[in-house]
Amino acid sequence: MSETSPSGASYAAAGVDIEAGDRAVELMKEWVKKTQRPEVLGGLGGFAGLFDASALKRFERPLLASATDGVGTKVDIARQMGVYDTIGHDLVAMVMDDIVVCGAEPLFMTDYICVGKVHPERVAAIVKGIAEGCVLAGCALVGGETAEHPGLLGPDDFDVAGAGTGAVEADLLLGADRIRTGDAVIAMAASGLHSNGYSLVRHVLFDRANLSLDQHIEEFGRSLGEELLEPTKIYSLDCLALTRTTEVHAFSHVTGGGLAANLARVVPDGLHAVVDRGTWTPAPVFDLVGKRGEVERLELEKTLNMGVGMIAIVPEESTDVALATLADRGVDAWIAGEITERGDHTTGAELVGDYAN
Repeated sequence: MSETSPSGASYAAAGVDIEAGDRAVELMKEWVKKTQRPEVLGGLGGFAGLFDASALKRFERPLLASATDGVGTKVDIARQMGVYDTIGHDLVAMVMDDIVVCGAEPLFMTDYICVGKVHPERVAAIVKGIAEGCVLAGCALVGGETAEHPGLLGPDDFDVAGAGTGAVEADLLLGADRIRTGDAVIAMAASGLHSNGYSLVRHVLFDRANLSLDQHIEEFGRSLGEELLEPTKIYSLDCLALTRTTEVHAFSHVTGGGLAANLARVVPDGLHAVVDRGTWTPAPVFDLVGKRGEVERLELEKTLNMGVGMIAIVPEESTDVALATLADRGVDAWIAGEITERGDHTTGAELVGDYAN
């Protein structure tokens, strides 16, 4: 068979555009460059990202922390809105804020972008958002992969995932074994829905309430789509700042499962975290989802962050310094509860009272 036959099958005929992929790489290079740390070797385009591990010599006993995640069905909101440069912030937050929970410094990250058809400018916009998120998290974006899956995904469909690595000194590892009775639970405000629960949110607002993304919502002061695309707050550097300025026993990243379930993951046996709903007022978007969808409060709390994106558990005597540190960094934070002895019928963490008006 002739290798040059115009009627022969080809990768392009199957829907994969290699040239478009190459152009996407060229467009994203400037954004990836902005994330570089001194430990990064080489540039974008190699088969593997290189990170100089001699940087770990400053640790006595370095522990590597790793995490991987995506942003779920929030990508469909981005697709419908035609806005691609914010979803990357969500991806970095989901990965790196999991890593910092143990006290680890984020080091580097890789991404995976899967598309039905490569639109170079769209892919570059997604990577731009990831790069900007990496800058906010203090980590380098050392590489990634863009895969084109025609026939499996529609021409405008896409998904993103990422993996990250951090490091923490073994003696400084945070977690349940440090928590004591009387510790304070400090809540850090979420920027919105973040990147969890969008399957419920989409079902409630679009299928049941028949709202549209371009619909102006008075309580938001902007369209529904703009509210739903609000990027996830990245807390990595804020959490690390806390560990440098005062004693911290544990962090909890509030993602899928809600505040109580995620907080319970770091509370040791025998102790109990009590969080008072009356210490904050959830943003209007949570009320909209609850009322328009007739979703009960407990179901909302099992699915959404309800306005708290990160928790720090600190000794009671550290609260003033912790709150001052976060305030200096522009993070809205407050004492939301405490750690108590565990009763016979209590779970690891619970919310009590009613939300403030």
